[in-house]
Amino acid sequence: MAAESPTRTVQRLFPLLAEGKSAEAAALFADSVSFSIPHPPGIPWVPEVDSVEGMRTFFELLGTHVQAKEFDLRQVIAEGDDVVLIGRMVSEVKKTGREIDTAFALHTTVRDGRITRYHLYEDSYAVAKACFDN
Repeated sequence: MAAESPTRTVQRLFPLLAEGKSAEAAALFADSVSFSIPHPPGIPWVPEVDSVEGMRTFFELLGTHVQAKEFDLRQVIAEGDDVVLIGRMVSEVKKTGREIDTAFALHTTVRDGRITRYHLYEDSYAVAKACFDN
């Protein structure tokens, strides 16, 4: 049986997250993960992550603090082990009831069937505005 493509591995992530299956989503990641989400200090759902266990914690925190409302994947660019996803997502910060509406780019790398890189780029100003009481 042929190995799954990096694109297919990454695309399996989103249905699992939509169903709240943090452990199953984290199981797609390698033991060591390069994780980056540039964000302002104090965002409660972005922990320090460098492992599969850290990814599980991240997904659980995300589900605790944020309710996904829309996810529009507009483009997938794949070359070798790298897969970049471009789209738009809308979510609500549960504590404040405010929405985060942001374009995003997610750069992932898949090696030996496991995700080793998860670098998400989004509008951190929009995240801060929705998260913090101003």
